[in-house]
Amino acid sequence: MPQSSPYQPVLLRILHSAAAILIVLALITGFWVYNTYDKRWGGLALPTLGDIQGIHGTIALTFLLLFPFFALYSFRLGDRRLVQQSFGQLNQLGKPIWWVTMHRVANTLMLLAATFSVVTGRMMKEEWLPAGEVNRSWYLAHLVAWAVLFLSLALHILLGVKVGGVPLIASMFNWSRREDDTPRTWLQGFKTRHSSSILRIIEAIVIGGILLAFILPVFNL
Repeated sequence: MPQSSPYQPVLLRILHSAAAILIVLALITGFWVYNTYDKRWGGLALPTLGDIQGIHGTIALTFLLLFPFFALYSFRLGDRRLVQQSFGQLNQLGKPIWWVTMHRVANTLMLLAATFSVVTGRMMKEEWLPAGEVNRSWYLAHLVAWAVLFLSLALHILLGVKVGGVPLIASMFNWSRREDDTPRTWLQGFKTRHSSSILRIIEAIVIGGILLAFILPVFNL
């Protein structure tokens, strides 16, 4: 890689890569579920998989188990990549700082969209769609969550390319590491409190949503 390529911490690359793979798989299988049982807004000629709901649910549950760790990293170690206290940079339309700010907004939106997805998905029941119950409120909300997550991922990638170009994207897949980047140092700089009230609110929404995704299904009888 060229020397100008940014260096990404190993812990970030591990969590980001795992989350990215699971999100992409969840989006694909989520569409496949819709394509199998719904198709009210169109569909594709995909083969029928009898257990597509189970496949999608397994991928989504795996992501939910990973999500708390990724969220904590994002808010406590990688918060400079998220929205900041001031949005004054948004007035500088088209300038580099404007694109950087928009990239931070897209990163933050990804976390919120993923939270919305796991909460709505956990409230669904597998018997609804095979029975033709495609107007259930939680299912419709999950469809909206799928669309928001898809758009958020597209923005995350496109703005990442705009801000950092190919070197930024490639840095996430470069598995070389610095000598001082070891598990003992991974939590250095961990913040116990944010100076940004906006970030504190967003973190509370995301962490609260993750907790709800674990707890609410118990009462969804």
